[in-house]
Amino acid sequence: MLLFSSILDINPAMDRESFVKLIIKWNKQSKYENNIIPDLEWNGKYNVRYGNDNLWLSIQEYAPDRILSVRYEKHETDGTVWDTDYVMNFNRMQMSIRLDRSYEADALAIGEKFSTPHFITLLEEKGYLKADRDLPVSREPFYITENNLSILSGIITNGNSYKLPVVFVSKLFSGDDPVDVKWLSSRLKGVAHVLVQESNDITKQIRESCNSWNEFNGAIGIYFPNGALRHKRFLSHTVEGYDDFLMEKVVKLVIQYCNAQLTEPLFTWQGVNNAILMDNFSKQRNDYLAADLAKKKAEQEMEQMLSSLDEEEKRIRAKAVEDAQADADKILASFDNELQHLQQQIEELAKANELLQYENQGLKSKLDTVSDIPVLYMGDEFEFYPGEIKDLVLLVLSESSHGIQEKTRRSDVIKDIIKNNDYKNTSSQKAEEIKKLLKGYDGMTSPLRQALEDMGFVITEDGKHYKLTYFGDDRYQIILSKTPSDFRTGKNSSQKLSKMVF
Repeated sequence: MLLFSSILDINPAMDRESFVKLIIKWNKQSKYENNIIPDLEWNGKYNVRYGNDNLWLSIQEYAPDRILSVRYEKHETDGTVWDTDYVMNFNRMQMSIRLDRSYEADALAIGEKFSTPHFITLLEEKGYLKADRDLPVSREPFYITENNLSILSGIITNGNSYKLPVVFVSKLFSGDDPVDVKWLSSRLKGVAHVLVQESNDITKQIRESCNSWNEFNGAIGIYFPNGALRHKRFLSHTVEGYDDFLMEKVVKLVIQYCNAQLTEPLFTWQGVNNAILMDNFSKQRNDYLAADLAKKKAEQEMEQMLSSLDEEEKRIRAKAVEDAQADADKILASFDNELQHLQQQIEELAKANELLQYENQGLKSKLDTVSDIPVLYMGDEFEFYPGEIKDLVLLVLSESSHGIQEKTRRSDVIKDIIKNNDYKNTSSQKAEEIKKLLKGYDGMTSPLRQALEDMGFVITEDGKHYKLTYFGDDRYQIILSKTPSDFRTGKNSSQKLSKMVF
């Protein structure tokens, strides 16, 4: 299963030796000791393998296209197989980085959180990453100021595209960032540019230069290259935990986009090895045929020559022919050994393909054990409490089912979904609780404030009124008078709140 894929443009300062030495450094500096291959010392060769069957690193050179391909593979005790590939094309000065996770037949389910390869950081530190036009490829955010507004406006209004997706993070009205922009940039290193509004002082200039199409007040926009995928916008909400939720949404979408891009065969480990194998196989076959043809031709010439010689000369010539045939047989035997070696490589590639088939079978078997198939998938809304969104969907279905004609397909399907989804009617229960709390409301008492806050309402004072904001989300607000003059205030307010949030 492909977890990460990116192709980076590399500066000419990187050569073959520096590339391999950086790979060795990457392994030796791993923060996980069990990832380090013991006694890994490069011998200067470009076709070599280090480690053992469970932890190894291999370097392969494909000379015709000046390509170096590196695979690092680790087998976990639970059957998980991690493959990290680095393929450097020196003709095009581009590097492919791919991370795959596959399974052996007895692999267990795992839940590790993905992290982009640290190797990209090493490339940046060495200055090997080539800029994407006027944007650096970096693990640090790029701040938008009044001096470089044209970069942002060019993306938003003119459709200027870069090789990598562009993520624009606007400032909240408070002046804060909606997410940790440094961490976001680090997680998206090598796959996206993270542009961050430096301050609210340039909010007006941004709006004017972008024709008001820009994100604002903490919204995050993702702009994909060449319109391959439509612009995506995520709004920000001042809800506890929403910043992490928002970051995961952005990271997931960008990584999915990058992984979906087509990769040329010679930018993959398997593709490079297949090319090397086919070239070697073709060369050995041609050499074998040429040697065999030369042997037959020599035998014919010798037979013709021997027919014209006396007995002694024939004996001498026969001995020479015998020796020559022995030498030729040795050469052909060496070709046979080479062909056997190539056959072994073919079998290894077949084994790798078989492992991928095991992975697909394993994933399929896990899916086959799941009896419930989701009818709907989650959207972009953040869940204020566990089960909230499911409960609201089932509430709407339950209420609408009363108006559906009985003994119809529509009625049977809706009732079946409600029945099989453990509908707890939580939203309606909360609405009843609000109704009781605000019954006869004549002011904000301490017990009432505590009860409302326990339900998720943020209560602030605004002159002669209280402002209730559901889980801090500004979309869901209601005003309560501090000294209500109408005895129906509580009833009316509870009805408004129930319709708004429950």
